[in-house]
Amino acid sequence: MLVILHLFALFLLVALGFYVFVADPRKRAHQTFAAFIAFLAIWTIKDLVFWNFYPRESTAGWWAAASFVTALLMQYSMVVFAWVFPENARTPRRKAAILFAPGLVLIPAAIFGLLWRNVGFVDDKFVIDLTPLAYAFVFYVYFVFFYGAVILYKKYRKYAGTQDGQQVGAIIWGLAITGVLKTLANLVLPYFGYYEVLPYSSILLLPGVLIFAYAILNFKLFSLQTALNQFRLFPITYKVALTIASVAIVSFTLFQVPIVWWAFHNGMDYEAWRRYLVFSVISALVPNLLLLLLVLRTISRPLQRITLAAVEVTKGGYGTEVDLRKSNDEIGLLANSFNEMSRKMAADIEELNLLNQQLIRAEKLAAMGTLAAGVAHEVNNPLASVSSLVQMMRAEAGHSAETREKLNLISAQIERIKQVTKDMTNFARTRPAARTDVDINSVVRTSLRLASFDKSFQQLDVESDFADDLPAVFADEDQLQQVFLNLLLNACDAMPDGGTLEIKTSATDNSIHIEIADSGVGIPEGDMTLIFDPFFTTKPAGQGTGLGLAVCYGIITAHDGKIEVSANEPRGTRFNVTLPTATNDSNN
Repeated sequence: MLVILHLFALFLLVALGFYVFVADPRKRAHQTFAAFIAFLAIWTIKDLVFWNFYPRESTAGWWAAASFVTALLMQYSMVVFAWVFPENARTPRRKAAILFAPGLVLIPAAIFGLLWRNVGFVDDKFVIDLTPLAYAFVFYVYFVFFYGAVILYKKYRKYAGTQDGQQVGAIIWGLAITGVLKTLANLVLPYFGYYEVLPYSSILLLPGVLIFAYAILNFKLFSLQTALNQFRLFPITYKVALTIASVAIVSFTLFQVPIVWWAFHNGMDYEAWRRYLVFSVISALVPNLLLLLLVLRTISRPLQRITLAAVEVTKGGYGTEVDLRKSNDEIGLLANSFNEMSRKMAADIEELNLLNQQLIRAEKLAAMGTLAAGVAHEVNNPLASVSSLVQMMRAEAGHSAETREKLNLISAQIERIKQVTKDMTNFARTRPAARTDVDINSVVRTSLRLASFDKSFQQLDVESDFADDLPAVFADEDQLQQVFLNLLLNACDAMPDGGTLEIKTSATDNSIHIEIADSGVGIPEGDMTLIFDPFFTTKPAGQGTGLGLAVCYGIITAHDGKIEVSANEPRGTRFNVTLPTATNDSNN
């Protein structure tokens, strides 16, 4: 019965310490609690071996030495815990050196048996005759214990009324219960000659240890929600531990027990030991290989795939994802986070490239605007003089028909130059927008009416799809009309022999979308990124200045919108204009 209780206590301690430590391995409180549990497990193993297996008369000395040393080490870990909890503070090294210094003398004294004159069994009763140094050792152990308790009590007063205060208070209760039970079992009762409870002293520590762990884990140790959370995110350390424990238990049951029976059922002679050792080694290969495969499958292979994906990203393969089966451990979380990071990185880089293109285009617009204003000014002045002279000459009588034809030709070319300089002036002008709430459908319809006066436009098959109840846009109506009229006339120029023009308006959460698509000659894919640049045109020489779409781009971006171009299937070009709604724009 005693050996079963010791094994149960040992299993519970190891499981509890492992659970608390893995919950937050970097937290100093969890680390010191794990150290405390480790010393307590040593204490339990010591009692398990001494009281259940070894001859007590010949091993009482080492049991007593182990008891003294382990008791002191447990108090050391408890004091360190009191220093670091709940702030996760660092251990004060100077205080620790001063407080722990006597252990440099007392621990060797216990190991070399200087704490007792005699220890063993008399009439089947355990007795120990302690030296004065042993009483000093016990006094020092309790001094360290109460020193840690005082630190915790001060922190309890400091954090009274808070969650931290409740945790510290529960820990103090756990220490009090542990201290009382240990004192009764190891000191008070043995002092009066009652040693029967001594073998159970390690088991008496369990209630206090459970309270201790319960408080550290923020009162969630026995919570169903905590168990569900641990199942949702099941740390890989737990998985490896359970795998090793399961394989060990199964292999022991399936291999070791039959091998022991087969080897020793006729006695423990040389041949029996030889059979046992040989087949034990053989049987150990199977679970070890199984463990190796499980570890490789659980840890090595997923990490290798994540590493290869990370290398691809460093080489510029943004958006590369790790193809792993879903798992509720750190590797699964790492893979999901890596995939999300890679996707976000690819999206951000694409957005940065787009913003960079927009910035370059804006810089070009600004530079070309300044140049256009200067060129227009320098050309218009002499051009006005030339135009005046031509008009005077045309007004004079006596010119031949050939001369008049030449004067008319000069006048027509002057008007063409005036139109170019006018476009350049409009491009360079930075007139502030007079913004009001605008109905996009109304603006597009007005632009359609104006474009319909063009004879070529009248030959087109216009298909319109205007969404009802569109939100208003806070914009300059004249500027938007200029944009849509330009896009409509460009579509007309792209379909000299007629075609289909599609116009559609729609709305999403905070934006209005206008699509203008033609079935014309289309724009080469290599020119898609250039058509908004100043003076770039796909029209034949003499039919365009390349400023219309640049002006449209400037107007739309000034309204916090976007204008994009794409191919229209099966042929033609599609322009998409996006503008923020009046409510969204006012919020910004």
